[in-house]
Amino acid sequence: MSVELPANASLDDTLRRVFGLHEFRPHQREIIENLIAGRDVFVLMPTGGGKSLCFQLAALHRPGTAIVVSPLIALMKDQVDGLSATGVRAACYNSSLEAAEARRVLARLHAGELDLLYVAPERLMSPDFLERLAGIDIALIAVDEAHCVSQWGHDFRPEYAALGGLRKRFPGVPLIALTATADPQTRQDIVRVLRLEGAVQHVTSFDRPNIRYTVLEKHQPAGQLQRFLATQGEESGIVYALSRKRVEEIAATLAARGLRAAAYHAGLPATVRDEVQERFLRDELQVVVATVAFGMGIDKPDVRFVVHHDLPRHIEGYYQETGRAGRDGLPAEALLLFGAQDVVLARQLVEQTTDADQRRIESHKLAAMVAFAESLTCRRQVLLGYFGEHLAEPCGNCDVCLDPPERMDATEAARKALSCVYRVGSRFGIRHVVDVLRGADTGRIRQLGHDRLSTWGIGADLGEAEWISIIRQLIHRGFLVQDIADYSVLKLTEAARPLLRGETTLELARPRLRGNAQAKAPAKTSRGEKAAIELGPGDRPLFEALRILRRRLAQEQGVPPYVVFGDVTLVELSHQRPANEAELLSITGIGQARLERYGAAFLAAIREHDAPPAASPAATP
Repeated sequence: MSVELPANASLDDTLRRVFGLHEFRPHQREIIENLIAGRDVFVLMPTGGGKSLCFQLAALHRPGTAIVVSPLIALMKDQVDGLSATGVRAACYNSSLEAAEARRVLARLHAGELDLLYVAPERLMSPDFLERLAGIDIALIAVDEAHCVSQWGHDFRPEYAALGGLRKRFPGVPLIALTATADPQTRQDIVRVLRLEGAVQHVTSFDRPNIRYTVLEKHQPAGQLQRFLATQGEESGIVYALSRKRVEEIAATLAARGLRAAAYHAGLPATVRDEVQERFLRDELQVVVATVAFGMGIDKPDVRFVVHHDLPRHIEGYYQETGRAGRDGLPAEALLLFGAQDVVLARQLVEQTTDADQRRIESHKLAAMVAFAESLTCRRQVLLGYFGEHLAEPCGNCDVCLDPPERMDATEAARKALSCVYRVGSRFGIRHVVDVLRGADTGRIRQLGHDRLSTWGIGADLGEAEWISIIRQLIHRGFLVQDIADYSVLKLTEAARPLLRGETTLELARPRLRGNAQAKAPAKTSRGEKAAIELGPGDRPLFEALRILRRRLAQEQGVPPYVVFGDVTLVELSHQRPANEAELLSITGIGQARLERYGAAFLAAIREHDAPPAASPAATP
């Protein structure tokens, strides 16, 4: 079943008719309009923010076939399944296809019967395939997961670097690059490598307000994980661990306790990995315990929690992995267990990197990750600040906001720190600035003449850990920046000037010194309380009945349940209880193709659920 759009269909018509959505998210309309007009576009948008819709909808309004570059077979399949359910003509062309199926896909491409074709970067850039595309009417080219082109990115892939030749080879075709995780240096590199200097740039907020961020100091992690999972009921989630051995141990422990859990890592046979992923997508598994090898190909919108059993090596990876929770916008949890030994192991791994520049980059990224874990300011402010976004007020939905540390007047300490950064010429990192503040008498400080600075020793009243905490908070609050491209040196921002001139005061969190205090977990809502946020009183029984129907339909068609309808759609159905097809079309996620395919079954289920119970036959004397 393919959707047929009227020749004069508007973007709003397509949004409703095909995708079942009733309004665009921020930036989506502008991005789509630019693509339709033939302009190149760079998009930085958080996971779950609607990046894919931008090129998918634009492809339906331009002649020809859109070519989508995607790094993983699983990711391609997921998107193609979802598009096919909406009636969009989509296919993937990769090494997983049998020869006959590959020929059918190419035949559809040459016949103009595809709206979108997903390909891997190495397949796209092969001479044979590029020659094939020379005779195809190409609507647009989309480079998904574009951070993979950059050496500054957390997931650099050499095969992505070759994509820089696309702009020259297809000069008249609009090119869109999309990523959810890129700091300022990575963004610049993406634009340079893909030759998008003239592209329209859309940078949206990184904020995912539905995710609650919590960091616990690691203490008997098996028990901490068990207690957390007990709050999650039957919801789906991912537990990340660094080593394959630990992944298997955790998965075995959870399975022994009756949870539907399985392990996933690169050392397992491909057939086992595929089976685990499919079972998770189909809700047959509740928890996947995995290394970072798992996740990029997961488009499952109803993952309700992500746990990091070990410290990630960079904020980009942490942000991307936690972003796999709550893609549907409903409440989700991100828990990080943080221990000092994790930092030691991570630093050892970084030191094993042979390339000096790459080792420097990874060291900076690890330091930023540790700063996030040790932060005494709002987690979300720290996270967004790393990506260059300033959140004016604490978020109210992280452990620091829910269990705030003691506050102190830090005006004088902040001025000392900022003055010291200025006096050393904004050319040194945190450790050196702290040494100068505390009056350290080292050969390097004497050689540089920094023992003669007015700021040498003015902070001797505070310990090293306290000064590091204060400087990190100044970074998180936007008074300082660490320049990763310049050896992580500290530099003043414009926001520092009023503070240095005595025009404003500053309050910071009093440092919690390790050993003197231990972060507490925020109060957890029970599953019943969380459900009350998502569903009105009396809606839960219908929601569960619709979930059962969704699972049955998905099994019959061999697709994951969310391809039928997402949780957001089921929540609306349970709350609004539509009685006919017109009312069904007003529900988020129900477009024309899904209405024709599933509408009757869901209307019948709602009617059956709401029907009054049959009267008992009168008793006979």
